Amino acid sequence: MIKVLFICHGNICRSPMAEFTMKDMVKKAGLEADFQIASAATSREEIGNPVYPPARRKLAEHGIKCDGHAARQMTKEDYEDYDYLIGMDSANFRNMKRICGPDVDNKISLLMDHTKHPGDVADPWYTGDFEATWRDVEEGCAALLKELTASN
Repeated sequence: MIKVLFICHGNICRSPMAEFTMKDMVKKAGLEADFQIASAATSREEIGNPVYPPARRKLAEHGIKCDGHAARQMTKEDYEDYDYLIGMDSANFRNMKRICGPDVDNKISLLMDHTKHPGDVADPWYTGDFEATWRDVEEGCAALLKELTASN
């Protein structure tokens, strides 16, 4: 079982978009039994909140449901529980390392670093551009899934 945790600041936009996009890709590939996929926040600001409505609408445009999501903060234990901790931007990356401590098992990375376009996933909270975020998330998840399944 490959365990992946996607992380952003609040766990209401980018990381749940990545979580549900990856779950959709895994399901379509017939690999559901091989993966455990979730998401979390580095902050406590949105704990318990559902996916932000514009992010939910963007997922729905692509036939992806995100019902039942409640934002949660990542914990130090997540480092032990997951094989991959995938952040959305460099601030998340720093905060993930602050929460988890040293990345001795090389589990922490950024989603876009798995693509040919390394860097940050566009943050729609500030830009309002959920389409740009969708493109980054879709590209990142596809590249990550290809990488994870190539090694098995």
